[in-house]
Amino acid sequence: MSDKRLEKLLQFLQDQPDDAFLLFAVGKEYEQQDQFDKALEKYLFLRETQPEYIGLYYHLAKLYEKLDENILAMQTYNEGIQMAKKQTDYHALSELNNAKMNLEIELGN
Repeated sequence: MSDKRLEKLLQFLQDQPDDAFLLFAVGKEYEQQDQFDKALEKYLFLRETQPEYIGLYYHLAKLYEKLDENILAMQTYNEGIQMAKKQTDYHALSELNNAKMNLEIELGN
């Protein structure tokens, strides 16, 4: 099922290569299939080309945590927090702050 979903998303992405949601969805699908390198590639491309896509930061940071890249995760949370403030997206701001705090607690900071 997941392979078919990924196939379909990749087809859509061919038609709309700059669509932020599709880039994110493909990255998320790769992540769910434990293809972390491909997920990271999509997330980083999205951050580079469309940094205002606020939903990216939480998931990119969580992927970094999964990969035991905690410094990169913390940096990504901080970037997302700044972007959420800039966009006055209080829901995203709350999620990012909570996730960052949880990581700080886990790391003993």
